[in-house]
Amino acid sequence: MAAADSRTPQRSALAFAFAVPIAILGGLIGLGGAEFRLPVLAGPLRYSAKQAVPLNLAVSLITVVASLLIRANTLPLGSLSPLIVPMLALIGGAVFAAFFGATLGSHLSERRLEQTILALLLAIGTALIVEAFLPQQGPGFIPPEVIWQLAAGIVFGLAIGLVSSLLGVAGGELIIPTLIFAFGADVKVAGTASLFISLPTILVGVGRYARRGAFADRAPLRETVAPMGAGSVIGALIGGLLVGFVPSSVLKFVLGIILIVSALRIFRKTQAHQTSTA
Repeated sequence: MAAADSRTPQRSALAFAFAVPIAILGGLIGLGGAEFRLPVLAGPLRYSAKQAVPLNLAVSLITVVASLLIRANTLPLGSLSPLIVPMLALIGGAVFAAFFGATLGSHLSERRLEQTILALLLAIGTALIVEAFLPQQGPGFIPPEVIWQLAAGIVFGLAIGLVSSLLGVAGGELIIPTLIFAFGADVKVAGTASLFISLPTILVGVGRYARRGAFADRAPLRETVAPMGAGSVIGALIGGLLVGFVPSSVLKFVLGIILIVSALRIFRKTQAHQTSTA
């Protein structure tokens, strides 16, 4: 796919227009919406996969920081104390994987990266559909002993960090169900904990991509990351106010289908286009 080419105010307006509804829907189910932004970046905004991933990660950083500031005023941080051990383990594993995941993404060919992104988005879409039928809290299948919590957290964190760096997402769609079903966290507490886990992972990913020159061209930061970040924060605030009006299980089911369809349309189309022009 050709690199981004139409650096106009229309692109900024389009980035903002897509970001707001994505963030509203994400806020309703406790996610940042980065997995839905990626097909937009690679589709309507016409970035290549290698451009879209670090840009998505930069927008995720803005969204997570804003969400943390909002949640810090609404949920007592003391509620996170029972999850300190798994949180630290998840952070350790995720940061380690993010460090190498950014390198892996830069070494993959454009076609192979798009194939990887497509597979991961399909898996996340399927997970959202499955989660729609699961309970919002469970006893946790990981034993409460510290050694088990540490070991499991590191293993889960490695997988989460790799996905985060390859897709440019915060990872909440993976972290929240992990905290609920593996460690028995309450869904609201899990949502806040996921932000603390995501932040260092995203920072490492952004730093690694920056060192590899992903942000050397400042134009995409101004015309896409800035308006998408602003739209994401506004949308997340609106979504937070609307929580309770629409069952999250229904939204997860619908959004899972939307993600699968959009991923197939965008990334299969780009691969077909590359094949025809090769």
